[in-house]
Amino acid sequence: MVIISSWACSRMLPRAIKRLLHQATLSDQSYRFMFGRAPDDEFVVIDCETTGLNVRTDDVVAIAAIKIRGNRILTSARFEAIIHPDRELGAEAIRIHHLRRSDVEAAPIVWKVLPGFLHFIGPRPLIGYYIDFDIAMLDKYILPLVGIELPNERIEVSRLYYDRKYGDAPPNTSVDLSFAAILRDLCIPPLGQHDAFNDALMTAMMFVQLRDLTRRGVRIARRRTSPVFNPTGA
Repeated sequence: MVIISSWACSRMLPRAIKRLLHQATLSDQSYRFMFGRAPDDEFVVIDCETTGLNVRTDDVVAIAAIKIRGNRILTSARFEAIIHPDRELGAEAIRIHHLRRSDVEAAPIVWKVLPGFLHFIGPRPLIGYYIDFDIAMLDKYILPLVGIELPNERIEVSRLYYDRKYGDAPPNTSVDLSFAAILRDLCIPPLGQHDAFNDALMTAMMFVQLRDLTRRGVRIARRRTSPVFNPTGA
C-alpha cells in the first residue's frame, strides 16, 4: 500500500481546491485579504536572500518585493527588509550578500517583518526566479503565523524564458536557464546580484520583456550549431 503524506497531497490538489482549503484553515482572519481579488494586471516580484539553500535549516536574511502594473515596474512601490536570522550569519553568507553581522543584529526578526510583507503583496500573483525556493523559505514562517502557506499564484520567469527560447528546440538541445543567460539574451544590464532589491528589479525587467515577447509571439534566437561532418555518409 502506498501512503502519501498530507504535504504531498497538498502539492497535487488543483489550485481552486487548495485555495478553498487555505481559506478554511486560515487561523488569523485579519489576513483574509490574501484571498481577495487582485488589482487588474498587477503583479509582485519577490526575492529572498538566505543563509543557504536548505529550506529546513537556513534562514531568510533579506526580502525585497516590487509591484508591476501593466508593463510598468513601480520601483517607488516596493518593500525591503533586512532580517535578524535565528542563527549567526556565517562568513560565506557575509561574502555573498555583502551584509555585515552588525546589519542583521540591528534588524527586526522575521515575525515582525512578515505582516508588512503580506499586506504589501496582498492577493497579487508573485513572480520570481526559481520562485518555488523563495516561497518555500517564506512559507516555513508564514504557516505558523497565519495557519496557511502563501495562496498566491506564482509565475516563474525561467519558465517564460524557456518557452520563448527553447519551446520549439529540437531534442538534445543544450539548455541554459541561468540568471546570467536570461539577462544577456534580454539585454538587461546586470546589477549587483545577491542583493534582494537588485535581484527583484532585474527579475521584474525579465518578466516585462518576456511577457511582451509572448504577447507578440516572438522567440529568442538560439545559437546555430553546424552539423558534424561524417565522412561515411551515415
